[in-house]
Amino acid sequence: MTEANTPVLSVRGEARQTVPPDSVVLPAAITVSGSAKPQALREAAAALERVTEGLRSLGGQPLTADTERAPLTWSAYSASTHPDGKHDPRTGEYELTGRVTATVAVIITARDFALLDPLGNLLAGHEELAIHHTGWNVDPDNPAWSHVRAAAIHSAISKGRDYAAALGGSLLQVVHIADVGLLGGESSGGGPQRMSGGWFPAAAMATAGGPQSGAPSLDPVPQELVATIEARFTASGISLTDS
Repeated sequence: MTEANTPVLSVRGEARQTVPPDSVVLPAAITVSGSAKPQALREAAAALERVTEGLRSLGGQPLTADTERAPLTWSAYSASTHPDGKHDPRTGEYELTGRVTATVAVIITARDFALLDPLGNLLAGHEELAIHHTGWNVDPDNPAWSHVRAAAIHSAISKGRDYAAALGGSLLQVVHIADVGLLGGESSGGGPQRMSGGWFPAAAMATAGGPQSGAPSLDPVPQELVATIEARFTASGISLTDS
């Protein structure tokens, strides 16, 4: 609590730091078509087995709670089917073709970036596999987070000192340090920390053409960590009376 008539300064501090990513995530889908639902599902299962066999050859493991931070993991987390159809250009009607498409959603995560080139070659060799996008991530417990959050606090203190000095006084003590929005008022959006620059298209990796040198090479994208905090300080020596 602050004493009555004690000036209180409220400020926002922000800091940024660019760091290498810890992992890359490749959301993907295996899509095949068959004359009937059972055949389409069998074809999808066979295609998935070919992909996972290749991932195993690179040391990959199925994603579990124990392998979450392994060098290379995958998870086939959903499967679906739907009847194929197309629009008749003459009538404009949507007509079923009698075939069925099966789709298996797969997510591949690499933490060992030395595997990126062989992984790209592997995935480019599977016609049924399409990579939707590429996501570069920084772990929540990356030590850089502590540094950037501390820097945000120092930024707020420096700003508070500037305000107090402009009023002819100085900071007295810290009243509150909080994430954005917790001290009241509107949040700046996105929370106190955010990570930018994470997601990029990976259309090139979705193309087929056999195992090869033509597969794209993925370069780890540096990530910008941002920490924003709100702070309140009491100040002393402040007087608005003209001298």
